Amino acid sequence: MSLTFIIGGARSGKSTYAELKAKEYGEKVVYIATAVVTDESMAERVKKHQEQRPQSWGTIEMYSDFDRLVEYKEFMDSEVVLIDCLTTLIGNYMFDSKINFDTCPPEEVNNLEVKITEELFSLINVCKANDKKLIMVSNETGLGVVPPYYMGNYFRDISGRINQKITVASDFMYFVLSGIPVKLKHKGEMIKWQEDF
Repeated sequence: MSLTFIIGGARSGKSTYAELKAKEYGEKVVYIATAVVTDESMAERVKKHQEQRPQSWGTIEMYSDFDRLVEYKEFMDSEVVLIDCLTTLIGNYMFDSKINFDTCPPEEVNNLEVKITEELFSLINVCKANDKKLIMVSNETGLGVVPPYYMGNYFRDISGRINQKITVASDFMYFVLSGIPVKLKHKGEMIKWQEDF
């Protein structure tokens, strides 16, 4: 089992690069789609992602209950698991929580973050238990402007902290900038030598 973490800004090319890595890692790929279609814009984004993926790949639409993946034939038959993306998953959890982020006590947000973190590590663990190569895709949310509202601030902070935890757990990590991947971790270690690139 290996964990590859691919992170970048919006429209950076991270999903395209993740799909290239998945093809490199094996022929039997299952794609875990975390997006929920809520409007025409999201439907169009989902459609574009579907069109660029090979039709031979299995797709599972889910963003929770990852311990149930063993019930899916597509997962059990796969060599590679690609989840895209973690920040969409986080947004889904925040929306589902029904928390009023403008007035809630910080403990509620902390508890939600713990729940999301545990869910993502359950995905890592089920992939490890079943010897899958896992690729996780996420947005780097800390390089833009500070959101002017509470929910946006909480989203940025939760995403940033969870990204750091996935980084620590990862074997390989890439930052994608305008379509160019930069390798940051190799075999569990931060890049130190030119031959690691």
